[in-house]
Formats: sequence, structure tokens, C-alpha cells
Amino acid sequence: MENNILEGTFLGSPYFNPEYLFSKGAEYVERFFLFFTSDQAVSVWKTLFFFLAIFFLTVICYTTVRMFEIRAKEKKHLQHEIEEYAHNKAEYEKHLREEVGGSKNERWSQTLNYLFSQHSSDWKLAIIEADSMLESLMDQMGFLGENLGDKLKSANQDNFPNLTIAWEVHAIRNRIAHEGLAFELSQHEVKRVVALYEQIFHSYGYI
Repeated sequence: MENNILEGTFLGSPYFNPEYLFSKGAEYVERFFLFFTSDQAVSVWKTLFFFLAIFFLTVICYTTVRMFEIRAKEKKHLQHEIEEYAHNKAEYEKHLREEVGGSKNERWSQTLNYLFSQHSSDWKLAIIEADSMLESLMDQMGFLGENLGDKLKSANQDNFPNLTIAWEVHAIRNRIAHEGLAFELSQHEVKRVVALYEQIFHSYGYI
């Protein structure tokens, strides 16, 4: 009697019947499973996986080739940079060696002899000698003071444009004097410092 009352109404809909919903769900699951396990579906999956495999293999091959190309370019660029650096370094050292025999300032020739010495202990002497030359230059220019530090303090950018560079190299000379063997300098760094002294001296025709 109760079923007859609900029949044809919203509450009597089969979607409110758990057994009906379960059976429909099981039916759809079975259809889904049968579809994806059918020969046609398996063939489609195989084809899809085949093309995916081809795609990823292509990506891997392309990436590998590009990686080797980039590494080859980097190696070539690095080799070029090394060769250019070696060439510039050789030219600079050639220029300095020529100055050893051609400088009008004997003290500068001695500085360069220290610089190109085979003994690392002489390299610091190149800076000490160049710093002493800088003090003599400032004496000739009329700067007053008991030492080079005082003379630099009395200078300014207007009457001594190389003041910043002079302070930099003089500070390194002071570290050599105060720290001694504890202050380590490579020949490359000493060459850089001596080149700064050279820049100052050339500005005033001192060498």
C-alpha cells in the first residue's frame, strides 16, 4: 500500500532507492572496465604510449645534444679568454721588460728587476721601492710631511689627481712593512700594484 502511494511521486523515484543506485553504479563500473580492457581500447592505449615514448625520447635527445653544444661553446669561449689573457699578460710583461733597459729612472729599473725576480722575497721589494719613488715624486712636487702618508694627507684631487690610487698602493706597502712575512702576495698581485705606481709615474713623466 505504501509503495502504491509513493509510486509516481518524487519520493518514489528510483534515485532514492539504495539498491537501485548500487546496481547502476556497479553497472557503470563494469562498462568502464570492459571498455578500457577491450581490444580496441588496449590498441588505443598502446598507440598513445608509443607516441608519448617517441615524444619523450625526442625531448631527451634534443636536450642532450643542446647540452653538449652549450658545453662546447663554453669550452671554446673559455679557451679564447685564457688565450687572450695570456697574450695581454705577455704583452704587458714585454712592455715592462723593455722599460727595465730603457727607463730614464734607475730606481724604476731596479723596481722592475725586483718584480721579475725568480725569488718571491724580491717581489715585495718592488712595491717598497716604488713607494719610496712615489714619496720622492711628491717631494719634488712640493708636498710637505714627515713621511709619504703625511704628504698624501696634504694633497687633494685637484693638485694630485692620482690621490686615490696612491693611497691604495701605499696601504699595501704599509701592510708589507707591518705584517712582514705574514702578508702574502702573489707575483700577479704585485704586478697589479706596480702597474698602479707606473700609472702615477707616467702621469708626471717621472719614468
